[in-house]
Amino acid sequence: MKAVGQRSLGGPEVLETVEVPCPAPRAGQVLIRLGATSVNPADCKLRAGAVTFLGEPPFTLGFDVSGTVTEIGDGVTEFRSGDEVFGMVHSRTGTYGEYVLARADSLAARPASLDHVHAAALPTAALTAWQALELAGLRAGERILIHAAAGGVGHLAVQFAALRGAHVVGTARAANHDFLRDLGAHELIDYTTTDFTTTIADVDVVLDLVGGGYGSRSLRVLRTGGRYVTAQSSDAGDDPRAARVTGRPSPADLTAIGKLVDAGLVRVRIDRVLSLAEAAEAHRLSESGRVRGKLVLTPW
Repeated sequence: MKAVGQRSLGGPEVLETVEVPCPAPRAGQVLIRLGATSVNPADCKLRAGAVTFLGEPPFTLGFDVSGTVTEIGDGVTEFRSGDEVFGMVHSRTGTYGEYVLARADSLAARPASLDHVHAAALPTAALTAWQALELAGLRAGERILIHAAAGGVGHLAVQFAALRGAHVVGTARAANHDFLRDLGAHELIDYTTTDFTTTIADVDVVLDLVGGGYGSRSLRVLRTGGRYVTAQSSDAGDDPRAARVTGRPSPADLTAIGKLVDAGLVRVRIDRVLSLAEAAEAHRLSESGRVRGKLVLTPW
């Protein structure tokens, strides 16, 4: 089968289409014919060696999958061949390939209202946003500041926070403000022209999707008892108000998110759809910092 592999760490140019054996599912696993996958910032960091939990190349990138189950391993009772599923995969064999090997307990039924392209955009971004708000304990009536609100995780966090009854403030370029208001944001700050620390204070929760120096600055705008949650490495240090979130596979969370999508209460924004043959270009776009929503990859 075809897959996008890399033999060395580096820039987008190290990504190449290769032929690899089609894997067979072991106990607890299923094999999925890929409908679509998507690009996450972690993909680019793994490709470049900025994070190393996949070890040394060669490996195949990708966390998100939407597709059709073609084979099941021993002990799998949740799914059968022909089922449409979506989910989050943690594996050196990744999701940038014609077939994807996944643990059955990392998947859920694909939302009925979504095609593979839109379903593939959800898992990692939606789970990160959902679990971040759970970790923060965001409650109705609280004020939350979401950095990078127009990005893949951010635009979903805006919707989840609004559904919880929170007052949502986001940082984003001015060109994205109308888009975010339509998703439920109440206040928006153009980070290219305004320092958010000068315009907002006494925030209950900050969700930091930028990291770096945004950590210590975000702590300054929290009220007493406020909470700071980051999905990136930041300079918040060991401040007791700070916590780190890493999206993790959860069929229960995916099912809950899918119900909101099917009810028309949450929507995922696709910035662009490219072929896996264009994976390197997708990574360049992702690293530009100008993506609104998600970049999706479909098979060759």
